[in-house]
Amino acid sequence: MLAITSGRLYTISHDVIEGGTLLIEGGKFVAVGRDVAVPEGAEVLDAAGKHVYPGLVDAHTHHGVFSEGTGPEGADGNEMTDPVTPHVRALDGLDWFDPGFDEAAANGVTAVQVLPGSANVIGGQGVAVKTAGRGTAGRILRQPSGLKMALGENPKRVYGGKKKAPSTRLGNAAVMREAFTQARAYQRKRAGNGAGDVERDLRWEIMVDVLEGRLVARCHAHRADDILTALRIGREFGFRLTVEHCTEGHRVATELAEAGVMCTLGPLLTGKSKQELKDRQLETAAALEAAGVVFALITDHPVIPAYSLPLCAAYALGAGLSRERALRAITLDAARVAGLDDRLGSLEPGKDADCFIADGDVLDPRTRVLTTFVDGRIAWQLQDHVRI
Repeated sequence: MLAITSGRLYTISHDVIEGGTLLIEGGKFVAVGRDVAVPEGAEVLDAAGKHVYPGLVDAHTHHGVFSEGTGPEGADGNEMTDPVTPHVRALDGLDWFDPGFDEAAANGVTAVQVLPGSANVIGGQGVAVKTAGRGTAGRILRQPSGLKMALGENPKRVYGGKKKAPSTRLGNAAVMREAFTQARAYQRKRAGNGAGDVERDLRWEIMVDVLEGRLVARCHAHRADDILTALRIGREFGFRLTVEHCTEGHRVATELAEAGVMCTLGPLLTGKSKQELKDRQLETAAALEAAGVVFALITDHPVIPAYSLPLCAAYALGAGLSRERALRAITLDAARVAGLDDRLGSLEPGKDADCFIADGDVLDPRTRVLTTFVDGRIAWQLQDHVRI
């Protein structure tokens, strides 16, 4: 058993505990509080004067499928041979040794959702993984973690250039509707004839999981019109949905709230490099908070490095987002958007013992992460690394 004592504990789900104790055993948090007794024989780590946070969660990245430092050979996130590829899996292209994982863990990011890219209208299955841990299978949190879809410029650009559909926003929506219509027909055929009597089709099989509520659709949409199209198609076919990026979410925050749709927001630190980002603003997070929308701040790694996640929250804080929601957007709310809040995002008994100790406020760029724990084991320590 490990006891982290005397630290300032940011539970996220409850109040901050000054001088608190965090007990870890069997890879789980077993007790959190100010008056927690440390069992005899426990290993004790004194965190006096330090800040203890749950591991950060980046709910939208491309770790391992756009592996850093590999060039075109490491770009495995988009199967650009057909606009509808729901059967491809990020897990099958994942480079577990992408250095981005180590850098994330070194900065307190202990879990990421890895999604395919946005070249296709239906892009494939995401996977949620820990950034460190023993082996690889033990790092998988959820497979699949969602079905990646995309509206907007990327599918238009890829397939319009090949002189095939989609080449317009109209075409994007039509391709998406046609795919769900075919999946629904497959669903009815299997229900009517018995699953054993119908030849399996992996494309429609995974989309039936979306139609039947077992899997969340995660739709890339920057502009307000694309966000509204995603909401419209989600209502039409009755599936659960998150909006990914949500750059113009401030324009349709009321609609998102009324639909009860969660979203990821970001990355906030990029320039306005394309038409879809011309109205990007740091104040979008505050607008979503005011409307009551649950959202996660994201890096879209490697668009910006995952270790920049706290900086994204700091910029949103400076633009009007409350401090509570800024922290939740990179911890508990991020875990909720990724479907991982039963295991991650807060310092609570029963959750995975993923946390980090820092020498200051995580929303202050001067703060250093001293030690990161994943499943109760040290995944990274500042004292073991020489920084030039």
